[in-house]
Amino acid sequence: MKLNKKTKLVFILVALFLIGLAVPSYSWTRKNVKEIETFYNSKLSPIIMIPGSSATENRFDGLVRKLNQDRRGVKHSLLKVKVWNNGRITFEGNIRKNDSEPIIVIGFENNKDGYSNIKKQAKMMNQAFEALQNKYNFNNFKGLAHSNGGLIYTAFIENDLSDYDVKINSLMTIGTPYNFTETNIKNKSVMLADFIAAKENIPSTLHVYSVAGTITYDSDELVPDASVSAGKYIYQNQAKSYTEITVTGEDAQHSDLPTNDEVVDLIKQHIEGQGLRKKQKTKLEPQ
Repeated sequence: MKLNKKTKLVFILVALFLIGLAVPSYSWTRKNVKEIETFYNSKLSPIIMIPGSSATENRFDGLVRKLNQDRRGVKHSLLKVKVWNNGRITFEGNIRKNDSEPIIVIGFENNKDGYSNIKKQAKMMNQAFEALQNKYNFNNFKGLAHSNGGLIYTAFIENDLSDYDVKINSLMTIGTPYNFTETNIKNKSVMLADFIAAKENIPSTLHVYSVAGTITYDSDELVPDASVSAGKYIYQNQAKSYTEITVTGEDAQHSDLPTNDEVVDLIKQHIEGQGLRKKQKTKLEPQ
């Protein structure tokens, strides 16, 4: 069949149009595949820490020093993240290229007490987590929190974590008042009742460790032991495991717990090293 000049021109224009569509589509597919490969091959497994009310992103400096003091091989990098009330997120420090288990501390401009603030802080944590995951592309992490930081973590896990294809391997909460200052479990706070109602959102693969300090046999001079123990009504029989641990002695006062030597050993045993693996190559090619 002989084509006239007009028909040939139409064919050429259609071909060019199809090529124009195919090139960016192929480029996008390769870019997308590369991102997927990076995510699933990631060796990064950070420890993400949340301080309690009135504390800042500097709260765990002493703990990080103790964890790094006798650590063999690569020391933990320390990255501090702060979420401001206007939504701005700032970073201090960095993650070294050879560090597969950095410590990331998330602090908040709004670090006030009370359930209404804890819910706001959980949403601010979600903002920070999204920014961190987009930037560093990790596929698993460990959690550690002191005091009300454990409440922030619980709210985040129940309400926001499922939005990410990221696994939390283990969580350790230290001196966390799951029922605020209440010592009788029959008197559940609104917050505790909400946590219990949403417990089905907690991953069934999560290992949880709840650490309580006792100075006066029934409290760490601020948080009642019964309130820390109320965490079992949230995590027990939902998480893969739930373990309560009590530390005693003069360094078991509420504010001293994060640098208590026994607590540091517990972190080394149950948090450090969890989720780390050798790089597994995943070869994906666009179809």
